[in-house]
Amino acid sequence: MECRVLSIQSHVVRGYVGNKSASFPLQVMGFEVDSINSVQFSNHTGYSHWKGQVLTADELHVLYEGIKLNNVNHYDYVLTGYTRDTSFLEMVVDIVQELKRANPNLVYVCDPVLGDHGSMYVPQNLHPVYKNKVVPVADIITPNQFEAELLTGKNISTEKDAVEVMDLLHKMGPDTVVITSSDLPPRLGDRFLVSLGSQRILMPDGTRKTQRIRIEVPKVDAVFVGTGDLFAAMLLAWTHHYPTDLKTACEKTFSVMHHVIQRTISYAHEMAGPGRRPSPAQLELRMVQSKADIEDPAIVLEATVL
Repeated sequence: MECRVLSIQSHVVRGYVGNKSASFPLQVMGFEVDSINSVQFSNHTGYSHWKGQVLTADELHVLYEGIKLNNVNHYDYVLTGYTRDTSFLEMVVDIVQELKRANPNLVYVCDPVLGDHGSMYVPQNLHPVYKNKVVPVADIITPNQFEAELLTGKNISTEKDAVEVMDLLHKMGPDTVVITSSDLPPRLGDRFLVSLGSQRILMPDGTRKTQRIRIEVPKVDAVFVGTGDLFAAMLLAWTHHYPTDLKTACEKTFSVMHHVIQRTISYAHEMAGPGRRPSPAQLELRMVQSKADIEDPAIVLEATVL
């Protein structure tokens, strides 16, 4: 059975971010991917220079209308990431709602990119749009701790707090929540980060069961771009294969991330030479080289069921 994803994200000519980071891994795993590029830049903005164009909400609507007029607007998944514009984000919500009317089983995977480490890196006026319009129509969301706190208005300082925040996010709409990184103390030592996940499953008798997991991920001393986009795409793929087993889906997703990042960091250090910090170009994700790991990752990170 063909599975089709509409991915509305940024595009770069050189490197891996947004759609460039999500499309290839999803295609490798057998998904048909239709991409709408919210921006088209020469490269990501971590370089010294970048050039390009930004798609407006009206232009997004025109592209979607073209798909609709040909009656090929039938999707199993919608995937979205970084956006800086409220009207664009509201147009995304309109499109998702229309696609869900056509296919009530459509799954919307949203990375609610707002900021990190206590500060926002999108305009403040995006916060209420995410909170009141985007998250309620999403099925799977992948916030970091800061974004999860911002969306719920509750701080996380313990694992119990994190569980309560994930429950609040469930009440807002999504059945699957993965907090991709947190400041919680890791059990494996300070070279690890704690991630947490929660999934509500509708049982045959109509009741809901919640599975919650914790996974500790090794920290890497480098700045990567496009990892959040890859993560959301891989979570989409592995929850598709394991729709009621968040533990396995997360172990596969985080293991893919680990393999890609390790391959990237090894290559970057090799290219930079001894004692030199790798450049943004050298730190571009080694995506094509990781094809086998994307398709069938060796499980190197194991989750604990809470």
